[in-house]
Amino acid sequence: MTTPTFDSLNPATGEVVGSHPKQPADAVSAAVGRADEAAAWWSELGAAERRRRLLDYKAVLTRHLRELAGLVHEETGKPLGDATLEIVLAITHLDWAARNAAKVLGRRRVATGMIGLNLAATLEYLPLGVVAVIGPWNYPVFTPMGSIAYALAAGNAVVFKPSELTPGVGVRLAELFAESVPEQPVFQTVTGLGETGAFLARDPRVRKVAFTGSTATAKRVMAACAENLTPIVAECGGKDAFIVDADADLKAAADACLWGAMSNAGQTCVGVERVYVVDAVYDPFMRELSERVSTVRAGEDYGPITMPGQLDIIRRHIDDATRSGKALAGGPESVRAPYVDPVIVEDVPEDSPAVREETFGPTITVRRTRDAREALELANASAYGLAGTIFSRDARRATDLARMMRTGMTAINSVISFAGVPALPFGGVGDSGFGRIHGADGLREFTRPKAVSRQRFALPGMNLTSFSRGPAELERLIRLVTFLHGRRKR
Repeated sequence: MTTPTFDSLNPATGEVVGSHPKQPADAVSAAVGRADEAAAWWSELGAAERRRRLLDYKAVLTRHLRELAGLVHEETGKPLGDATLEIVLAITHLDWAARNAAKVLGRRRVATGMIGLNLAATLEYLPLGVVAVIGPWNYPVFTPMGSIAYALAAGNAVVFKPSELTPGVGVRLAELFAESVPEQPVFQTVTGLGETGAFLARDPRVRKVAFTGSTATAKRVMAACAENLTPIVAECGGKDAFIVDADADLKAAADACLWGAMSNAGQTCVGVERVYVVDAVYDPFMRELSERVSTVRAGEDYGPITMPGQLDIIRRHIDDATRSGKALAGGPESVRAPYVDPVIVEDVPEDSPAVREETFGPTITVRRTRDAREALELANASAYGLAGTIFSRDARRATDLARMMRTGMTAINSVISFAGVPALPFGGVGDSGFGRIHGADGLREFTRPKAVSRQRFALPGMNLTSFSRGPAELERLIRLVTFLHGRRKR
């Protein structure tokens, strides 16, 4: 009996670029079983040996950068330049995770305080075992590697289920890892449709699931994880806002806004979708934006819409926005499958789907606001909370606005720049998910904290954890606590 397969396609041409197995439950279970055995070996190697092998993997990926970029281009349709940038970012994150895991996760002494004067305490972060990573199609290397690299560096084995739209890239990532770690299947890829991901999430040997995708799909994955109380880190959608303050550099703001909205055909979870511009600079900013958008071409500057079904959502949002607002660029005619030309619409009501729902296409809505405070209120009035942008020349004011933005990340006078800083955690709030990848938080996300306390000597007259404890010992405790904590602070 032959294994059923599915084809991956180049969305721009419709050409078949790969055929991959629809791996059934027993194949997924076998992969998890192999990973479970490999996890013990990988953990026992120790941090130094894992670091060496992961840095070797980084070198292998770098030597195959052009090949991987070609695969990403074939499966997503995005330009080679965008695919290359994505892989470069993934390589820098792998490097950071490998070099910093021991420092972040290693055992360290913890102060015990006066009550624990006779104790020694340590804290370390231990591997979980098998981590399942369910990846997206829009950034098929950078996004899943934000979980894969950090989970591996933390000492776990990984089973990766890439999107059915980009399976070839996922398979190749695991093949290249085997060049650096040939002894054990520490990193494996399983391919298939949504049911393959469900098999993976339900396996009781999986100790954590890292998921990237839509909010609706995240809820289904969480339901599968709930069967075994498997924890999950979920990076879901976004409806990110871009605020232009009265003192902003308008040329730089317009340039960043356009790239943040249109790059990768708008198929970026932290891409710009809503723009709020302070009244004092609204007209000159819109002139800058209008001039720049006229030079951007779908099929040249960015690629096609990778997932065919997304075109219906993009079309519905454009239709709704242009009925109620004023089109500055594009309109319903901009949807010419598989491409969508740039669309900018002004004065769209805040309760419209184009403002409330994730579009995931090269479209933005723009609204005039009284001031930056009103812009911030509108930006925060969303179920999503992934990322955002502030443009202002006043560093203190911009930082205050950024801190008050209800998002996991905010960029100031740049767009999506936080994604290129490996030490910064990445993740959202609300419908954008929970948990973090990247940085020290991302390393700890794939571990379990282990606390150990050791009594170094007995405290004379203070054996508090014994049935032999008497009134005198309790009185000494009360006096000590009163001395340490009983004075009011002015």
